[in-house]
Amino acid sequence: MPEISRFYGIIIQMFFNDHNPPHFHVQYGDFKAIVNINDEVIEGHMPKRALKLVFEWMELHKEELIENWILTQEGKLPNKIEPLK
Repeated sequence: MPEISRFYGIIIQMFFNDHNPPHFHVQYGDFKAIVNINDEVIEGHMPKRALKLVFEWMELHKEELIENWILTQEGKLPNKIEPLK
């Protein structure tokens, strides 16, 4: 599962050929969640502060996330995305 970004202890990853809807996986310490690229948590749980940072990052990089989703659906390695600063 390729890591596409990392910031403030938050790891963002995408699986190859994963199921719809377009989403990414988030890990923060012992917490894990799956986040839809359209602003909702599909599965799992994150502390509010970490989730707020994830959504802030996602809004800045939505187009890149969609491009990466397409790449992973084709079995290609996704591009790295700049972390939240």
